[in-house]
Formats: sequence, structure tokens, C-alpha cells
Amino acid sequence: MGADNFVGADPVQRRLRRLSRAERIDEAVQFVREFARETALPDAARRRRETDVVRALRRDGQYDHTPDELAVGARLAWRNHARCIGRLWWKSLEVVDCRQITDPAHLAGHMFEHMKAAGGDGRIRSRISIFAPARPGQSPTTIESSQILQYAGYLMPEGAIVGDRKNIEFTRTVMSLGWVPPEPRGQFDLLPLLIRGEDGRRYIFDIPADIRIDVAITHPEHPALSDLQLRWYAVPCVSNMILTIGGIDYPCAPFNGHYMGTEIASRNLADTRRYDLLPAVAAAFGLDARKKADPLWRDRALTELNHAVLSSFRTAGFEMVDHHTASEQFMEFVKLEQKEGRFVSADWSWIVPPQASSACPVFHLPMNDRLAVPNFFVSRAIDGNALRPDRGRERRNRWMRRYDRLKRRWWDWRRTRDFLFQRN
Repeated sequence: MGADNFVGADPVQRRLRRLSRAERIDEAVQFVREFARETALPDAARRRRETDVVRALRRDGQYDHTPDELAVGARLAWRNHARCIGRLWWKSLEVVDCRQITDPAHLAGHMFEHMKAAGGDGRIRSRISIFAPARPGQSPTTIESSQILQYAGYLMPEGAIVGDRKNIEFTRTVMSLGWVPPEPRGQFDLLPLLIRGEDGRRYIFDIPADIRIDVAITHPEHPALSDLQLRWYAVPCVSNMILTIGGIDYPCAPFNGHYMGTEIASRNLADTRRYDLLPAVAAAFGLDARKKADPLWRDRALTELNHAVLSSFRTAGFEMVDHHTASEQFMEFVKLEQKEGRFVSADWSWIVPPQASSACPVFHLPMNDRLAVPNFFVSRAIDGNALRPDRGRERRNRWMRRYDRLKRRWWDWRRTRDFLFQRN
């Protein structure tokens, strides 16, 4: 374990959404009403809760969610997140309230237990651990690793790249904090967990051996693929996104699901900005990678690599879905949401699989990202500032709709002004 001193502006605060008190109250009231609809909360109880929340926000600029509100809010955030294809089971998300955990070592220990509970027996459960929310001018303990499990990337002295290109800079960071990579350095060296404490200091924690579950990638009909010694971790747990519920941001809310095969085969292992292994994989399958010989060699190699990943995970006993099944499940999710009278928020570039895209039903589905809250976001500069309450189900007359538009334009202009003048 190592640590460094916090220097400069708070990186957590720079990522949070900058909401005025009126915006925060607006989102909070909308969330209380949505919570009431989802839980059949009586009108009298809903009005009392609205009054308490508004009073707290006007007095302190913050309020606390009840455990039930936290659980419902996290599930609604998953349901609203436009980039996830696997939302059919949003109601089954396991929510763990960890708001009392602030010590970096305790937080790391909890996340290691989270990973065991999420998929230690091969049946992967969708699970989220929610730690302390951000307070005005105060940042809680957060995880800086983009995922709990991830592989190192090295830029070697001779210019070659070993490992995951995406993580080259992150690998340098944890090495500067004291992490010592194995020798010789390999393609799939597991990185430690990087946590930033409330005081701004950074800590690294080695991943325990009992949650380092890697699946060796082999092909049932092409044994030569085994010579590449490909592997990938079984449980993906995203740890660098911010959860926002009712105007309150939770900068540390790691969540896991299960993999879709194309995420590993068509993206992580094949993308030129990641492992860039497609030419080597093609050679293992006996394909000629010269364009003039076979312009479709990439298609053939990707199909067989997807076959290898799916069969390897299933042989190892870990849950994984193929892109055709995932697309059909998303279409079922759309039908259920429409039946409930809700608009589905979706980002076409993320929902449509990278493999056999037009053969999947989602390819032909019109999509619109409604940017609704509750939701997850990376930072206010990338996607957080565009989030807003979705009033699509409310009955509002023409004048109220016009008022909503004017209010939103005013808030958007204010955010743009603040960004241009670098008001942090």
C-alpha cells in the first residue's frame, strides 16, 4: 500500500454536476414523486417527504436519502442509463448501502467482498455498493480505478506496448505510488485498486488472490489459439462513474453486471486502442491477414474469437451472454417499458453490438437518449451537465411546457457561461 499528498484543485469536485439550489430542489421533488409511483407511497406521505426534502435543501443545501430511496434510486439510474443493453433485469439489482464507510482500507475490503458475492460461484449477480455522497465543498472517499479488476499496460523502452493500451498512464500512476509489476511484465498483469481518501491522499491496494478469477480463452476447434495465452477476468465491476439521485451525487458507487461476449472479443482484445490482437488471432486461425488475400479476414477472425470467448466462459462456469441474445433481451425490455407508459432512453452507438450489427433487432430500433435522472455519468464536462428530470409522463399544459423549456435554457446557459469562464 502507498499514498501521495493531495495537491491542487479537488479532482472529485471538478467532476460533479454544478447545480443551483433551484435545480437541486427540482430534481429532488421529481425523484420523490417518482419514488412514490414506484413504491405506491400514499399521497400524504409523499407530500410530507417533499416538504422535508425541500426544507433541508433550502437550509443546508443537502438532504439524506432513506435506505429505500437509495435502493429505488439506484435501480432507476440503471433503468435510465442509455448506454446499457442489459437493463431487462433492472429491478433485480442488489443495492448495498455503504454510506457509513469512509476509511480507504475498509472501502477496499468491502469491494473485495463485493466481488466475491457478485460472482464467486459463477452465477454473476448485478450488484452496486453505494458509498458516501458528495457534500457542498467536501469530497468523500472515492475509487479512481475505472474498474475493480483491470490489466496493466506498459510502454517498453524499445517502443513496444505490452498489455492494455488504455491503462498505460494509469499503470504509470500506480507504479509511482509504489506498485511493483511482476517480472517479466506480461500481457495480463492485474493492477492494484487505487483509492483517493477524504483528505485527498491516494492509496493502492493489491487485489487478493481469491477474487482474481481469470478465464483462459481457448477455441474448441483451433488449439493454436491457446498459444497466445489469452485470458480475461470473469466479473466486470465499473468503479469510476458517479451515481446521481434526486440532486445528490454519489462519486463512489461501483456496480457490476456480467459480460456480453463482444465486449471482450470484439472490443477489449481486438480494438487497436486496446490489445490490438486481431492479426495474431487471425494467424492462429490460419487466416491470411493481407487485405488482397482476403478482405474479410477481420470478420472471420472476430467471429471465431467471439466463439472462443463464449465457449471459454461457459466451460469455466461463468455467466456470459452473446450479442444476439442480449439484443433480444433489450427488445423485451423496450416492450415492457412501453407497456408501463415509459419512454426508453437509449444510445444507438452503445446499444448496437459491434459484431453482426444489422443481424440484431436493436440495429433497426429508433433510439433517443432522454438524459433522465436518476442516472450514472462520468463527469459534468462529458455527460453530467446534460442530465435533467424527464417529465414525459406528466400532464402539463402548453404554458407549463413553455415554462419548462425556458427554465432549462436558462440553466443550460448558466452552465455554459460558468464553463467558459472556468468557474470551478
